[in-house]
Amino acid sequence: MVTSPSPYRREGWGGGPLIMQYKYCGHSGVQLPVLSLGLWHNFGSVDDFSTATQMVVKAFDAGICHFDLANNYGPVPGSAESNFGRILKNNLASHRDEMFISSKAGHQMWEGVYGDGSSRKNIIASCDQSLRRMGLEYVDIFYSHRYDGVTPIEETMQALIDLVRQGKALYVGISKYPPHLQQQCYDILREAHVPCLLSQYRCSMFDPKAQRENFQIAADNGSGIICFSPLAQGLLTGKYDNGIPADSRAAKSTGFLQQSQVTPERVEAARQLGAIAKQRGQSLAQMALAWILKDERVTSCIIGTSSVAQLDNNLATLNNLTFSDDEVTAIKNIIDKPELWF
Repeated sequence: MVTSPSPYRREGWGGGPLIMQYKYCGHSGVQLPVLSLGLWHNFGSVDDFSTATQMVVKAFDAGICHFDLANNYGPVPGSAESNFGRILKNNLASHRDEMFISSKAGHQMWEGVYGDGSSRKNIIASCDQSLRRMGLEYVDIFYSHRYDGVTPIEETMQALIDLVRQGKALYVGISKYPPHLQQQCYDILREAHVPCLLSQYRCSMFDPKAQRENFQIAADNGSGIICFSPLAQGLLTGKYDNGIPADSRAAKSTGFLQQSQVTPERVEAARQLGAIAKQRGQSLAQMALAWILKDERVTSCIIGTSSVAQLDNNLATLNNLTFSDDEVTAIKNIIDKPELWF
């Protein structure tokens, strides 16, 4: 079941009407905002807590009710959840039932043999720790953050099923699972009457792999699809048009975007895309988000912001989510090149 976005008007904390669009998650009654706020970066213990608070409150004020977290988000690991819990308690405690909060487990979280992977031991312990850090009785959805290549799928899925039956999660999801294992996950969860609500994948104009390999499997099984890294770690913002800024992710040796990935081909493609965005009256980042949301199978796109101004810029994406046939053709001519893909 694919549904078109529906507008929903709510009074913002500033008193003015704010409009956010929502879509149903696959074959469910759950709606998510088409833009969700991710706390992967900029909400950890090394970041400014006041800025983090302003971004979360502003996002909720604008109708973003879905907040995407994981046990290891920070740095340090766990600190994004702890900070989010403080923000909830201090600013949004009375709005818990208006929010959809996620967490995940699967990547390394603590030292030792039980702090990593997709085993039942790690999944259950991680969920318990996440709930304590955020001060919650339950999360709305808990994901298996990845397939670790070792743990039987049956074990991981049963752990997710049991989290729902224990009341620690309302729904479950999978993240980054390869296509040959997706169907197995969906079948196990469906048989237990705990269907997969959301499938989370990395996707951008420079990263269409999941769109080609995973999206239709998810859609055919009634799972919603939520995308992360829609701006290709900043490559689709125009930030690198004139070199690598000193404060950028690519300038950090430990960052997920390496200098070697800022290729001349990608920089030139971003410049060309930026010209189209300008003609549309958008920033490149806004057009890149709109491009992902153009796929009707996508429920929501996760944005990551470092300031309220950046959040405002991303929210303005909603002013223009449609593309003309000529724009689609021009954009595909730029991005349908394997040398650009991650």
